[in-house]
Amino acid sequence: MLTIQNDTASDAYREAMSHFASAVCLVTTDGAAGRRGVTVTAVCSVSDNPPTLLVCLNHANAANAVFEENGVFAVNVLAERNERVARAFAGEGKLEVAERFARGRWRTLRTGAPVLEDALVAFDCRVEDSRVVATHRVLMGRVVAVSEPVAGSSLLYRARRYHFLSAQ
Repeated sequence: MLTIQNDTASDAYREAMSHFASAVCLVTTDGAAGRRGVTVTAVCSVSDNPPTLLVCLNHANAANAVFEENGVFAVNVLAERNERVARAFAGEGKLEVAERFARGRWRTLRTGAPVLEDALVAFDCRVEDSRVVATHRVLMGRVVAVSEPVAGSSLLYRARRYHFLSAQ
């Protein structure tokens, strides 16, 4: 058993959480505050009535403020074929915003947030609530549109590596 001490709490917690397999999502926004996208694993359903998603974004990155400022975001659930896009939006290669978006084909649903055409599914959301909790901004988004699901293997992240889960 690991006891979490104050001085090692973050390291021990991060190590333990690395064993938690999570779906890889790309959260995107566009609007008056600008265009942005980030690769995340901290996404979950809050409710189906009304349809609501929760997304956690690192508060230390000032550029993530555009999600709240634009008031809209899309959660793109990524497939195995989207690993290159996931890596780009996670910061690999230190690409500029336009270069990251050039890695995929995009469209919009209702809010104007970019939706990746070959994502497994995408949820188009309006920000309902936003608050800072510890190191992250937690966004609650009302789902206003959902893309048609596309077949493919799910992209997962566990033990600091990408993995795939076949739907078969």
